Amino acid sequence: MDIEQKQAEMIDHFMKQASSLKGSAITPLVLEATSNPSLFAFSEILAVPSVTELEGTENATLLDTLRLFAHGTWSDYKGNMARLPQLVPDQILKLKQLTVLTLAESNKVLPYDQLMQELDVTNVRELEDFLINECMYSGIVRGKLDQLRRCFEVQFAAGRDLRPGQLGNMLHTLSDWLTTSDNLLVSIQEKIKWADTMSEADKKHQKDVEDRVEEVKKTLSLKVS
Repeated sequence: MDIEQKQAEMIDHFMKQASSLKGSAITPLVLEATSNPSLFAFSEILAVPSVTELEGTENATLLDTLRLFAHGTWSDYKGNMARLPQLVPDQILKLKQLTVLTLAESNKVLPYDQLMQELDVTNVRELEDFLINECMYSGIVRGKLDQLRRCFEVQFAAGRDLRPGQLGNMLHTLSDWLTTSDNLLVSIQEKIKWADTMSEADKKHQKDVEDRVEEVKKTLSLKVS
């Protein structure tokens, strides 16, 4: 079973569970979902009515925890530890995996120093073991460890949940790309048309030259005879 299918099944499982729970009864589900080794997307669970209803209640930290795993990083957690529940080891591992995915969104060459800082890893051996055993073997990233350059070259990274406002930015970027593509296509078409025109002109010039050569040949032939 590939990672996408397994993830889809996990999402469906937790959405059905969340729909049947209310208030603090959702606590075990949040812990299980954010610890599950096969789940890396949480926006669908966040959209379940019984989960959104946690906003502003005494159980709002459950909603904040899901949002952290949907959009946040290990650094975000460290900066908000006072208002978030303490994470268990499986949750810490998951959040660090998600942190790697976030870093890979904007840069396909991740320096070891940056990764060690973002993941609270103290040495290169520990970092490389984490990237190999917890990221590449799990299928969420593919890449190459470059020990000489001290960096991780990302070839593939699974996508995370879209952050609020990110969809609008993506659509704007796509619109700009389409506009640029249209302008480039017009420019290419104009260059093709210009090339065709020049080609016809070259053909006409070549024929004129050949005709002149034939005329000269005929003239010389008459003079010789």
